Amino acid sequence: MKKKKIIINIVAFVLLILVIFFLQELFMPKYMSEIPEGNLVEEYYREEKKHDVIFVGDCEVFSNVSPVTLWEKFGITSYIRGSAQQLIWQSYYLLEETLEYEKPKVVVFNVLSMKYNEPQKEAYNRLTLDGMKLSKHKIGAIKASMMDNEDLITYIFPILRYHSRWNDISSEDFKYLFGKDRISHNGYLMRVDVKPVGYIPKGRILADYSFGDNSYYYLEKMTKLCKDNDIELILIKSPSVYPYWYPQWDSQMVEFAEENDLTYINFLDIAEDKIGIEYDKDTFDGGLHLNLSGAEKFTEYFGEILSNEFNLPDHRSDEEYSRIWQEKVDFYYAMKEDQERELKEYGYLKSYGAVAQTIGGGQDDD
Repeated sequence: MKKKKIIINIVAFVLLILVIFFLQELFMPKYMSEIPEGNLVEEYYREEKKHDVIFVGDCEVFSNVSPVTLWEKFGITSYIRGSAQQLIWQSYYLLEETLEYEKPKVVVFNVLSMKYNEPQKEAYNRLTLDGMKLSKHKIGAIKASMMDNEDLITYIFPILRYHSRWNDISSEDFKYLFGKDRISHNGYLMRVDVKPVGYIPKGRILADYSFGDNSYYYLEKMTKLCKDNDIELILIKSPSVYPYWYPQWDSQMVEFAEENDLTYINFLDIAEDKIGIEYDKDTFDGGLHLNLSGAEKFTEYFGEILSNEFNLPDHRSDEEYSRIWQEKVDFYYAMKEDQERELKEYGYLKSYGAVAQTIGGGQDDD
């Protein structure tokens, strides 16, 4: 009788855990029809970890860099571990986590987030942190990112944060309960639509142009992490005209790169003259982000640098790499074609990603 009671209690406990897991998966935002960048971080775990280059940073990498272009033009394999308003400590912990899975030859960090010395907003934290697998790296990122009114436990058990969403549960929450469609191309969010840059106001005068100690602390940690692992760290300022990039900020990055024997490239300064960016054609939102044509131009220019100056290998003659990347290329051009069809039919991107690739049910790399 006692043994039977123990078995019943164990079964009840297991069922309780399964119910909690089910509810947590149901209540968590799916981000498929809105804010698709909320899926970027978690997509990496289903990726085959064979990348020469890892990009970390905010929208100025996940909107502006095309890994498929790097592959097609140079045979370079890459992945973008980007997310919306990704803060530098989040970039650091994502990179630290990435090195548990693979060791790239080059890491590229977009320096715009140096402007933020403190956590900014829970909503942006969630877009990065909820997608991370539970690990010491995620715990570190959470602790560094939390606002004063947030609790660590709600990131470890998101149902404690999202339980009030029961009124907002929709068919999308059930559709993507245990698997989502792939919406990115190795971390790149495609947009083929065009909204030209209008008037570009000058930046407002700041009381202090110095980057904060916290930002520098994590930039130094990232630098050390890369050097300890024999990885080239490249600092870049992506060619987006907003937010405004001050000359005083640029000079600080030049100085840091010189002091730490790093490469820093301000692509904003050469966007039009050398890269060929046309701001009346190559942005989808007035200059905050590049569209597909702009991303391909920028990526091809940067790819020349990566290939020639950092001696990255060309894998296009390797059958295994070619097999993996042919699927990515096919998905890339299918989405491009579908987005162009939507633009022609509706005058805008009705579904943002237009076509998607199912990734639910695949095996994660642990």
